[in-house]
Amino acid sequence: MSTLEAIVLGIVQGLTEFLPISSTGHLRIVPAFVGWEDPGAAFTAVTQLGTMAAVLLYFRHDLLRISRAWLRSLRDRQARRELDARIGWYIVLGTIPIGIFGVLFKDQIETGARDLYLIGTALIVLGLVLLLAERVGTRERSLEQIQAKDGLAVGFAQALALVPGVSRSGATITAGLFLGLDRPSAARFSFLLSVPAVVLSGLLELGSILTGEEGQHVSTGNLVLATLLAFVSGYAAIAWMLRYLTSHSTVVFVVYRVALGTLVLVLVSSGAIR
Repeated sequence: MSTLEAIVLGIVQGLTEFLPISSTGHLRIVPAFVGWEDPGAAFTAVTQLGTMAAVLLYFRHDLLRISRAWLRSLRDRQARRELDARIGWYIVLGTIPIGIFGVLFKDQIETGARDLYLIGTALIVLGLVLLLAERVGTRERSLEQIQAKDGLAVGFAQALALVPGVSRSGATITAGLFLGLDRPSAARFSFLLSVPAVVLSGLLELGSILTGEEGQHVSTGNLVLATLLAFVSGYAAIAWMLRYLTSHSTVVFVVYRVALGTLVLVLVSSGAIR
């Protein structure tokens, strides 16, 4: 992987991680469009550590407050009624599905799931489901009204993002809208929920790369560069997305997903990309 590839893919990872358009899908599509090698699932997971660092920095006060409340709730049952403690438990609960499915389907995720036909189809299908969520969701509930069943439902939606093209934020925001959450609350819980799964996944894949098991085509310097750029662009994407959703719908992302997915399927079918 050249330095130019690392720069481009790091920025792409950061910008697309928090928009409902699939960062893993884009890290497969962009190289295909310009004739580069597929960077692989390991590279994707490690650069996601950069975007997770952006989440940790952006939501540092929220995460510290939630962590303290959650730890307090381990000792004091009464503390479990506090909003921050409950959100902490819902994050734990919502992380279980992706942990289970990630282990069960690890090999498929790293190989067959990166097929461009699958990615193009997933972009279109999830885009249309997101549009449906926009149409039927009441958007009457705030983050303060979230319940355990919501955390689990959004957690199962997050597990769908193991398939490139689905989008972690896209699936979880869509689930939040179906559950009646308003757009900023759905996005906020989506970003908070992503922290444990992506950090653990990224650290595991980082170990594989450093030990030489995977990612031999990526130098340490380029990996660090891509991760740093993912952090910077990811932080900007979080701030923009939360502001955008206070007064706009997600329809623009639906249009983008369907258009890109259609283009991918046409180009793959014609043999222009592979």
